[in-house]
Amino acid sequence: MTAAAPARFGFHRPAAVDEAVRLLAEHPEAVPVAGGTDLMVAVNYRLARPEAMLDLTGLAELREWSDEGDAVRIGSGVPYARITAELATVLPGLAAAARTVGSPQIRNRGTLGGNLATASPAGDGHPPLLATGASVEIATTAGVRYVPVSEFYLGPKRSALRPGELITAVTVPKATGPQQFLKVGTRNAMVIAVCSFALALDPEARRLGTGIGSAGPVPLTAPHAEAIELPWSTPARFDNTLAAEFGRRVAAAARPIDDVRGTAEYRRHALAVCAARALRRVWTAAHERTGR
Repeated sequence: MTAAAPARFGFHRPAAVDEAVRLLAEHPEAVPVAGGTDLMVAVNYRLARPEAMLDLTGLAELREWSDEGDAVRIGSGVPYARITAELATVLPGLAAAARTVGSPQIRNRGTLGGNLATASPAGDGHPPLLATGASVEIATTAGVRYVPVSEFYLGPKRSALRPGELITAVTVPKATGPQQFLKVGTRNAMVIAVCSFALALDPEARRLGTGIGSAGPVPLTAPHAEAIELPWSTPARFDNTLAAEFGRRVAAAARPIDDVRGTAEYRRHALAVCAARALRRVWTAAHERTGR
């Protein structure tokens, strides 16, 4: 009896994005990898055994960001460390979230594109992308399409990404006012969020943007909280009662579960506290700038 030949592992290293999407179309079993900070953990724990990998580290065009006027286009291969170091002024909420990811080594390797592709509800990059209304750029052999980040998440670790598609960039509107990102975990570093919250304030448009992480099957927004009536014309009327009501509305928008990191009840409580704190901070920052 002849022993079966061992399965062959495929490894592909494209030199350009168009070659990458062609290879992905030809080898749909291939898993794109840039930083590998999620994938390789799963491989090491024997939770994943890819038949093939598509190495994106040679694609310089994915490792750059560009100023698009009112927004910043961030290549999917840009690591968190560069977002923190280079984009904190124009994208303060996203930079704050990037600063909380893992260790310095992980921030040097991990990418925002990988965070999106994994689509974990606990991903740190998701809440600030939701709060600012970002858009995901996706390439295929047929061309490029753009998906609002609010439509990108379909379920736990499920996204709008189709077979043969590759995330190439994320376009994030520049901050038009103060932003906050708050994360609750069992310690200050190297931690998966028990819950997280992002808030973006636009004083000119009199608008709030929210993002909730690790408190539902997908990253969420809180539309009822965003619609809260704030004293835009008389900022001094803002008080803790208003902040607490905002926090209550954010907590009500969450859909948490009990798991090893925390209970649903605790997550709702923590989100209420984080949201109220975030609103007080952005409100104070906005009106300190204007002197009103």
